[in-house]
Amino acid sequence: MRVRFVLAQIGNGLRRNLAMAVSVVLVTFISLAFVGAAALLQMQVDKAKDDWYDRVEVNVYLCPAGEASQSCPDGEVTEEQIEELRGLLESDALADYVQTVYLETKEQAWEAFQERFGDQEWAQRITQDQMQFSFRVKLVDPEQYQLIYDELSGRPGVQQVIDQRSILEPLFLVLNRATLISVGLAVLMTVTAVLLITTTIRLSAMSRRRETEIMRLVGASNFFIQLPFMLEGAIAALLGAALAVGGLWVGVHYIVEEWLAESVRFMPFVDTSDVWTVAPILVAIGIGLAVVSSLVTLSRYTKV
Repeated sequence: MRVRFVLAQIGNGLRRNLAMAVSVVLVTFISLAFVGAAALLQMQVDKAKDDWYDRVEVNVYLCPAGEASQSCPDGEVTEEQIEELRGLLESDALADYVQTVYLETKEQAWEAFQERFGDQEWAQRITQDQMQFSFRVKLVDPEQYQLIYDELSGRPGVQQVIDQRSILEPLFLVLNRATLISVGLAVLMTVTAVLLITTTIRLSAMSRRRETEIMRLVGASNFFIQLPFMLEGAIAALLGAALAVGGLWVGVHYIVEEWLAESVRFMPFVDTSDVWTVAPILVAIGIGLAVVSSLVTLSRYTKV
C-alpha cells in the first residue's frame, strides 16, 4: 500500500511539473556529458603518454660535414669519436639507464629523408653527403633523459642531444588544457543542474503542501514524506545520466573508433569500453546530486 502511494505521488509530481522535470533531465545530461568527456579526455592523455613514452628515444646528432660551429669546432665527426660515443652508451656505467643503442649512418638517414620528403622539389637538392650520423638511444626510463644529456653534451663529435618527449609535450599540453576546459564546463553545468533540481523540488513541495500537512498529521515520518520528492529528482537525474552515457558512447563509437582510430593509426584512442568504465560514476554523480539537493530543499518544508 505504501509503495503504491509513493509511486502515485511520484507520478503526480512529474505530471504537475513536467516542463521542469524535462529541464532537469536535459541539464543533468549536459553537465554529466561534460564530466564524462573530461574523464575520457584524461584517459586519452594517459593512454597516449603510456604508449608514446614507451617508444620515445633520445636522438644524439653527430657533427655533419662542413659544420664548424661552437659545438663542432673540428668539423665532421670521426670514426674514432663515433666508436668512443658508442662505447660510452653501451658501457656498464649506463647499462641501468640505456636499453638499446642504434647508430643511423648517413646512408640510412638519406634514405629515410628521401622516403619522407623525396616527392618535394627542394628535397631533390639534398645529397647523401649532407646527411649526418646520429645515435638513437632508447632509455629504460624516459624520465632519465637529463642523465644522458649531461653525459653526451659537449663531447667531441656531438652536435646536439634531443629528447623526443619535447616534441610530444605541446600535444599533451593541449589535451590537458582541453580536459581542464571540460572540467570547468562540467562544474558550471553541475551547479546549474543542482539549482534547477532544487527549484523543481521546491515547486513540487509547495504545490503539494496540503497533502504534506495531512500526511504529517496522520503520523507519517519525515522520510516517508520526503521519499516521493527525492525519487522524482533521482528519476530525472537517472534519465539525464543515461542520456549522457548514450551520447558519449555514440560519440566515441562513431567519431573516435570508426573515424579517428582508422585515420590516425600511430596513436591509441579511448574506446566504448572506457565509456562503460565511466558510466557508473556518471550515474552515481547524477543520483547523488538529485538526492542531496532534494534533502537540502525539503528540510524546510517537511520538518516537524
